[in-house]
Order: sequence, then C-alpha cells, then structure tokens
Amino acid sequence: MPIIQAIADNPEFRQIRRDLHAHPELGFQEERTSALVANYLQHWGYEVTRGVGGTGVVGTLRRGQGARRIGLRADMDALPMQELNTFAHRSQHAGRMHACGHDGHTATLLAAAWYLAQSGKFDGTLHCIFQPAEEGGQAGARAMIEDGLFERFDCDAVFGLHNAPGRAIGSFGVRAGPFMSSSNRFRIDVKGKGTHASQPDTGVDPLMCAGQILMGLQTIISRNRTPDDAAVLSVTQIHGGDAVNVIPDSAWLGGTVRAQSADTLDMIEQRMKDIVQGSATAYDCEAQLHFERSYPALVNDPEQTAFAVPVMQEVVGIEQVDDNAPRLTNSEDFAFMLQQRPGCYVLLGNGEGDHRLPGHGPGPCQVHNPSYDFNDALIPVGASYFVRLVERFLK
Repeated sequence: MPIIQAIADNPEFRQIRRDLHAHPELGFQEERTSALVANYLQHWGYEVTRGVGGTGVVGTLRRGQGARRIGLRADMDALPMQELNTFAHRSQHAGRMHACGHDGHTATLLAAAWYLAQSGKFDGTLHCIFQPAEEGGQAGARAMIEDGLFERFDCDAVFGLHNAPGRAIGSFGVRAGPFMSSSNRFRIDVKGKGTHASQPDTGVDPLMCAGQILMGLQTIISRNRTPDDAAVLSVTQIHGGDAVNVIPDSAWLGGTVRAQSADTLDMIEQRMKDIVQGSATAYDCEAQLHFERSYPALVNDPEQTAFAVPVMQEVVGIEQVDDNAPRLTNSEDFAFMLQQRPGCYVLLGNGEGDHRLPGHGPGPCQVHNPSYDFNDALIPVGASYFVRLVERFLK
C-alpha cells in the first residue's frame, strides 16, 4: 500500500509544521500548540479533551460498534536552545527551538487524524494523544498517565514514532524488545576539610577523593557487565574550588547512566555506591551518591511490533524497513506508556540534511543541534503509517 496521496497532496500540514517550528514552546508550556491541536481536532469532529497531564491533548474518534481501541502518540515540546537557522520559519522566540522534530511529529499525527476523520475505514475507537514535556527528563508521558490517561482513554495498544537524522529519508527502523535505554542522572557530593594549598597536610582534600571516584566509575561498564549488554556511564561535570591557592572544603561530580535492563541498572547503581563509599574511606572524606531514575528503558512489545512491521512495509516497501535496527543508548519517555500498554515505537528516517532550506545554520542536521530542521517530506510517510495502523488494528 503506497503513501496516501491525499495526505501528500495537502500542503496544510507542511504549513502547520513550519508554524509550530516558528513558535516553539517548552515542556508544560505548550499553550499555543495545544490550542492549535485542539482546534483542528474539534473542527474535524473529534471529541477533544485538553489539560491532560498539564498541557496534553487527546482527540477521540469512534466508528461503528467495534470494542477495540488504539492510541497514537506525538510529542509537542521544544528545547531551550538558540536556533542558528535564518530561514523564514526559524524560531521567533530567543532561546527556544524545535531542535528534535516534535513540530514534525505533531504535524504528522494531525495529518493522520485529518485523513482518518475524512476517509478512514475502521470499526472501533481511536485516541490521538498529543503529549507535553518529553524533553529534559520532565516526563510528560508519566504526567499524562498519572492524570488518568489510560483510565479515561483506554487503549489496547499504543504506537509512536520519532524522526531519525542519518537514516535514509522515509525508511523505518525498529526492533522488538529493548530498543532504547533508560535515562538516569547522578550527583556525587564529596566533603573534605579546606586549607591553604601550601599546607595540604592540615586539611582533607576532596578533589583527590573526587578524582579517585571519577577513575573508579570508569571501571563499572568495562569490568562488570558483558559487552553485549548495552550500558553507558558518563561523568559530565566535576566542580570544586574557587581559588588557585586554596584546597576547598567540598567538590561534586555529576553525569548520566543509560542501560537497557533493570538488572544492569541496579548493578551500576550499587557499584557506584561501593566506589563512592570506598573512595571516601580511603581518602578520609565524606561522600554521598544521589541517583535519580528518570526514564525507563523503552521496550517494544513483540506482538505489536510483529503487527506494525508489515504495515511499514506496505507503506514504503520491504527494503525500506529494518526490523532489526541497533539498540540505542538514547532515551524516550514513550517508555512510560509502553509500561502501561503494549505497543511499538519506530524510527522514521529524516535524511542527512539535504532538505534544509537556504539559510540553515552551519551545524549538522542532527537532533538537539541549533542547525536542525525537520524534513517535511516525512509527514505523508509517517501519517500514512499511522492511518494504516488504525485501519488494520480496527478492521
């Protein structure tokens, strides 16, 4: 089944996407975006509920007598970044930018919602879920769930997608089981005893202890898990001291941990505690690990993935679908929804950046980059996939 021509021929959704790009809103502040989404859905005949999990929107469309229910999800928030692009639809708000393609995800789900309202052939209930605050560990998906998302809008399965720069335009990547890593952050506080740098014997140096902890942490991934068990531990901050001739009272380290299994994450946290306490004892300091689990690993349901793969193949062709895509160490809060309901999350190729208009910034077209721009050619591809999912799931 090819891309749906009616969606490809409709220029409105490219215009919507560029309008959203020009007016980015940060997590839980998506007032203009959610109003735009709600107005379109209501105009097309959806039952619209606003304010789910803060600024989330759910549009519900029922057809026939079927008992089955499906959820399609798109994220709406932007990033706190300054855009370097200068083309006409660049961000109109300093320090805010759609640098991850959520403007495109929103436009894609709107395109699917439009077509399904006009021409969709299905028997059952469709919930279009427009989620706030995916970025920055804000966990908008969890906020919607805690606000009763699946009690108020129950789904037998949920589906989502994300654009993927570097993957061929319009191609799909997916895998069953663990697909993306959990996201976790940590801070390690080290307390010593400050003194003049010329008399180190009169104090307790927290920087020496922090340095030992830093080196010790690097052994956890390399020495405590099998190489095929994907995990990352990165120390990204180390702070201590204000003067070149003073040994400070304290120092701290911070960073992130990514893992694809709960057992591995438990092991990493325990080993971090052991290294922190052992180093503190060895260097006569006090030290404490603060470990925060932000997003769980994203695990695609095998049955729903097996259902979704042929739909992708129908839309773009078998050769354009990789159903054994590599596991990723980045994270995605759609994982919270997949903990509640079976479903499948896929990647949709955004290309190498050749689609960008004159006036784009000097950087690569990668997500979270100030020169990024979503590829509008993906809207009919992603929307056609969503439409066919609904029509197959609610036959």
